[in-house]
Amino acid sequence: MAINTAVTRRITRMRSTPLVRRLGLADAVFLGLGSMIGAGVFAAFAPAARAAGAGLLIALVVAAVVAYCNATSSARLAAIYPESGGTYIYGRERLGEFWGYLAGWGFVTGKTASCAAMTLTVVAYSAPGLGQPWRSVLAVAVVAALTGVNYFGVHRSALATRVIVSCTLLVLTAAAVTMASGPHAGGPLVAWPGGGGVLEAAGLLFFAFAGYARLATLGEEVRDPARTIPRAIPLALGITLVVYAALAVLLLVRLGPAALAASPDPIAAAVPGWLAPVVRVGAALAALGSLLALILGVSRTTLAMSRDGHLPRFLAAVHPRYNVPHRAELAVGLVVAVLAASIDLRAAIGFSSFAVLTYYAIANAAAFTLSGKVRAIAVLGLAGCVVLAFSLPLPSVLAGCGALLLGSSAYGLRRMRR
Repeated sequence: MAINTAVTRRITRMRSTPLVRRLGLADAVFLGLGSMIGAGVFAAFAPAARAAGAGLLIALVVAAVVAYCNATSSARLAAIYPESGGTYIYGRERLGEFWGYLAGWGFVTGKTASCAAMTLTVVAYSAPGLGQPWRSVLAVAVVAALTGVNYFGVHRSALATRVIVSCTLLVLTAAAVTMASGPHAGGPLVAWPGGGGVLEAAGLLFFAFAGYARLATLGEEVRDPARTIPRAIPLALGITLVVYAALAVLLLVRLGPAALAASPDPIAAAVPGWLAPVVRVGAALAALGSLLALILGVSRTTLAMSRDGHLPRFLAAVHPRYNVPHRAELAVGLVVAVLAASIDLRAAIGFSSFAVLTYYAIANAAAFTLSGKVRAIAVLGLAGCVVLAFSLPLPSVLAGCGALLLGSSAYGLRRMRR
């Protein structure tokens, strides 16, 4: 039975239309930056500061160490399995079909919630005073526009992400310069708050670092993936960490931990009034860049799972002209639009972090089966993922466990029918 299943899976993948390799190293790095910078700077700092207070910098270091371990494991595996799907492929090939499926399920559900969170961030910064139902209308319009960009080709998506990331970095540079020259709030810059606040904050900040997952899911669209992806992942992660650390220090110095935790838009609050509108525009652009890359990555994992029959097979179709999984992209866009009209931003961040930490726990377990120094990094990454996942707020943990249980039940029913 297992042999027949494996043969059927390979035949299905062979018959599926392959994606075109158009992305180079710079494209891949910018896609990773677009996924991470918008998510972390404008969405995760305030709730993390609420949990950790002056321990925010410690939490950032913890999240970065876990992210580095995950990135190293993912890069090593991506060089061996340069296919769309990321840890869905690695878990299946190294640990077995169920673990690959669970990783894919965690990625799709968690990153779909991330898409909704980024959509809400765009709406919050671009139209702060807008009420319902117009907020929901704008959220749906944003998702529809970016789904359309992805639909017409990954090369256009990469070009759009380059423009968005460049504008965002310019805005953040201007904000950093003005914050460094402004008045200081005083108080300790680094302190351990006690309890589980630092670990909870690290789990929330991990949401900001998880963008490199999208690079692994683009294995079929990157030129020379065995070299490009292992180089692009640490480059994107390193640049993002430098940006986060600099901004975290400046926000703590300028606002203080209490004001940072209470502010819905801390960077806009920390700059002079004349620069605040520019920061809001930059925040909206950054969230758009994250959303663009998120939809791209979720649709590719959906493509891989559909090819193997874990999701409806009609989603595995590749457009004959634009060479994208157009049905998967439209399905993902539809689900994100519905969620964005009904979900809470902080709950979305917590749920997404739990699901994605599960995804990377499986990636580290898969990397442990390889030889060499990566095994020690994989152990540290696996332990870090488990600790951070269960340090998140209880509602996020319960919702994440429920989603994984639902996915596991669906897998079991499918196996029974087979």
